[in-house]
Amino acid sequence: MNPVAQQKPAASQVVAGEHRKRIALFGSTGSIGTQALDVIAANPDKFVVTILTAHSNHELLIDQAKKFRPQAVVIVEDAKYNATRQALSGMGIQVMGGQQSLEDAAALDCYDMMLAAIVGFAGLRPTLKAIEHGRSIALANKETLVVAGDIVMQRAVEKRTPVIPVDSEHSAIFQCLVGETRNRIEKIILTASGGPFLGKKPNYLVNVKREHALQHPNWSMGAKISIDSATLMNKGLEMIEARWLFNLKPEQIQVVVHPQSIIHSMVQFEDGSVKAQMGLPDMKLPIQYAMAFPQRIPNVFPRFDFAKSTQLSFEPPDIKTFRNLGLSMEALYKGGNLPAVLNAANEISVYGFLRNRIGFLDMTEVIERTMQKIPFIAKPSLEEYFESDAEARNFAASLLNL
Repeated sequence: MNPVAQQKPAASQVVAGEHRKRIALFGSTGSIGTQALDVIAANPDKFVVTILTAHSNHELLIDQAKKFRPQAVVIVEDAKYNATRQALSGMGIQVMGGQQSLEDAAALDCYDMMLAAIVGFAGLRPTLKAIEHGRSIALANKETLVVAGDIVMQRAVEKRTPVIPVDSEHSAIFQCLVGETRNRIEKIILTASGGPFLGKKPNYLVNVKREHALQHPNWSMGAKISIDSATLMNKGLEMIEARWLFNLKPEQIQVVVHPQSIIHSMVQFEDGSVKAQMGLPDMKLPIQYAMAFPQRIPNVFPRFDFAKSTQLSFEPPDIKTFRNLGLSMEALYKGGNLPAVLNAANEISVYGFLRNRIGFLDMTEVIERTMQKIPFIAKPSLEEYFESDAEARNFAASLLNL
């Protein structure tokens, strides 16, 4: 059974006569985290926050904790721990510090669903810990499945733990599959906006600067995912995530560029019928859907108006120019530890680009050289995934002189 299709009801907490789902928000100060808190604040009768975590933005974490009064907070950066603890003293909030505290918090028995919104590889361990303890997962961290999707999803099946996607594309696929359990998928079609450089060629991209790449035309996102969108790496990571999330073969996953970002993704069934999930680009909708599933709850988000839409267009991605997507497809088809290596090298290269250490096109070179360097393992253990990640990071960092 694929846990993404399970509808296991979460436990609930009775507060003032209301049943509220207890949310542990891992990565509360990022783009997904702050939007999730907006959804929670708009639905105080349905959700309550019990855990908040942040890497280094302790000031925002403190503000969030004072507003939402969780049972526990985690600040990963040790240097910010004392300031966080002092600011929240006397409020009955457990303050935890350091990387290990993410796993410790995930093991706490005070939440029903983890919203996994930590950026990058760092989200893997706490997500695994939450699954180990039988918690539902609202997954906004695609790298968790890119790195070790086979192991993560197998453990979710064993624990009968639902994994509900928050990425707009995977949420769209998930929504299209509700009620289709017995019907075979022919393929899924992930839509890509094309990012800010749609139609551009290498002679243009070689001069792209950080501030240009961060300006996404349709979505408001964090820095890392904005760069991934600009290079089309984000779509490659989504292909790998979709393989594990929906138990697909690589050849069942297609990407099409859809600049308007109205159709968020589609499913084609064996009879040729295609179902699409549509709406204005707003991450709050898939966040709300994942947290409230299987119910849909009302909201005041803007609605798409078909009468005012001029066109919905589609085109194939330019893999020759945006080679990150091609490298991702290579990792998807070859499997093993190659997606973990791809992801690690990408995180390092994006880090370097955001700090003006390398150019836009140099990111692809770093990723490709790292994929060629790190030894291939066909069926890695979890420990070998971690080792491959570390080796790939060290090698990629050496190329950047970090």
